[in-house]
Amino acid sequence: MDKKRIIVDYKNINPELMEVLTDIYPNGYEDYEDDIITYKNAAGETVRAIPLETDDTKYLFKISRELKQKVEDFIEDMDDDSEGNSEGSDVPEESEED
Repeated sequence: MDKKRIIVDYKNINPELMEVLTDIYPNGYEDYEDDIITYKNAAGETVRAIPLETDDTKYLFKISRELKQKVEDFIEDMDDDSEGNSEGSDVPEESEED
């Protein structure tokens, strides 16, 4: 079975995809220049993207300043969460249900 292929703009990244992206590129994608793909879109514009593959889908995340900032913010939030949980609190954090 062929995997789905999806191109993702930073505006459309959900938290689950952001977590997978930061798991693969924990310090951002700048150090992985060899992984970056360059292509021309339908408008003839050159686009740079980061590939990411899950069990059923191949993603290309379009690179932009906004994506870089969103990844950095997500990593910082994860670090803040892990620091907050390691301070000896015995009370679990509540999570929102959809």
